[in-house]
Amino acid sequence: MSVHRLEARQLLPIARDEAWRFFSNPRNLARITPPDMRFTITSACPDEVYPGLIITYRVRPLFNIPVGWVTEITHVLARERFVDEQRAGPYAMWHHEHHFRDVDGGTEMRDIVHYAVPGGPLGDVIDRRLVRRRLAEIFAYRRHVIERLFNQHAHEPSRAASA
Repeated sequence: MSVHRLEARQLLPIARDEAWRFFSNPRNLARITPPDMRFTITSACPDEVYPGLIITYRVRPLFNIPVGWVTEITHVLARERFVDEQRAGPYAMWHHEHHFRDVDGGTEMRDIVHYAVPGGPLGDVIDRRLVRRRLAEIFAYRRHVIERLFNQHAHEPSRAASA
């Protein structure tokens, strides 16, 4: 089983507190997931992640085949990072770090995903031919939606200014 790495960075033109509020709320994951995946949370969710939180989903990652997925939030350092790890689902291993830091112009969000596809050497072939490309599509979609959400939001008057 080979462990693969995916890293993505995105500049958000918003304060880190606002970025944290959005991304640490599990319900917002559906907003940034491609619609064809029919992502649905099947468990109760709080407004913010915490260590030990178990979240269950139904998702269609490939070929429109429904798959159950269970993740645990294993680490949280408020406003800086959190980690979700798959406990059951389509991967042999899934470890996703979400990092946030202040930069000029807003917040840098960085995702680091380590994952493994089941099936040993065959899983590595499936990764090269399907999974890696699908993950790139998912993160590209996510980037586009986040850009649209937060760049549009950055140009709206703040609540305090409009009150």
